[in-house]
Amino acid sequence: MATNTNTSIEFGKTVSLQQAATLIATNPRVRFLLRGEPGIGKSSTLSMIIKLLGGTHEGIYRDMSAMAEGEAGIPMPNHETRTSSIYPNAAFGLHAGKPKVICLDEFSKGTQYLQNMFHPMLERTKPRFGDMYLPEDTIVYLTGNLVTDGVGDTLKAHTRDRVVEINVRKPSSDEWLGWALNNGINPALMAWVNEFPHALASYLDGDQSANPYIFNPRKVQSGFVTPRSLDIASDIINTRDRNATEATTCALESKLGRAAALDMQAFIDYQDQLPKWQEIIDDPKSTRKPTSAGACSVLVFGAVTKITKETMTPFMQYLERLEPEWQAAFAISVAKNPDKQSVAFSSSAFAKWLEKNEDLL
Repeated sequence: MATNTNTSIEFGKTVSLQQAATLIATNPRVRFLLRGEPGIGKSSTLSMIIKLLGGTHEGIYRDMSAMAEGEAGIPMPNHETRTSSIYPNAAFGLHAGKPKVICLDEFSKGTQYLQNMFHPMLERTKPRFGDMYLPEDTIVYLTGNLVTDGVGDTLKAHTRDRVVEINVRKPSSDEWLGWALNNGINPALMAWVNEFPHALASYLDGDQSANPYIFNPRKVQSGFVTPRSLDIASDIINTRDRNATEATTCALESKLGRAAALDMQAFIDYQDQLPKWQEIIDDPKSTRKPTSAGACSVLVFGAVTKITKETMTPFMQYLERLEPEWQAAFAISVAKNPDKQSVAFSSSAFAKWLEKNEDLL
């Protein structure tokens, strides 16, 4: 794991999801509470931590806002000793020896009974659940919303004394797009976020009162744009050919809010107007090309997710028929994509393009 040699500290700052995951992985005895707006991906840090630790730990995720008290553990009597012990739920895997990374999601929304039951896990030495000690090297961390979100998060003073509270910021549009390119997000959706990056702004970012897309605790909202809602919207858009237009629009409006759903419709239309991928590969020099900026954007984001070693050369032939800015956008995006870098940089067609268009990058 890389070491950060920058020792300067700036107080009052927020951290990215990746920075939070690294902080947890490198401080296994510290109990962190990650606070952030709804839907920004706080619980996704679990997979990041597991990856940082090299797979030596098993990930355990529990949503305490949706957990019934019996799902944590139950008291079991020992009739011989006339005593009782708390038996933890098998989902925690405490009966197995492998160390865990336990994410107690929405801890600050759990009932007081559940918070009390999990409280011994927050100890720095010999953390336990009931009278069962956690496997050695087990990491425990919590998540919750910001107090200013107004969604019912509460912690008592003795709990706050045992945790380090870290405010996690929303990913920027560039950060989210980097994730989206590696996780099968619909190209029209990526193009829309690229065009409207303020859709991933925060209500804490200065004056955002006029931003129609984002979560705002001062407004009554049925839907808004977050990394989580965009992920869900991607599935809805991907199945639009099997659903009525009204049904797709209704679902998007419910999840993203009316403003985002209406604005996104143009990018969905662009995607439907593009030539099929196989047409581009079969006849890259003659297949019709998009003319609008929105359609070009959808094409580029879609191409990054689809290219293979076999299709890279014909696609580059097609790409060179587009405006230079879209050629550069593709080159930059594919170079940032860990899954597609090897495809691009092993292609002689891509190498020739780089040599010829070095000034565009």
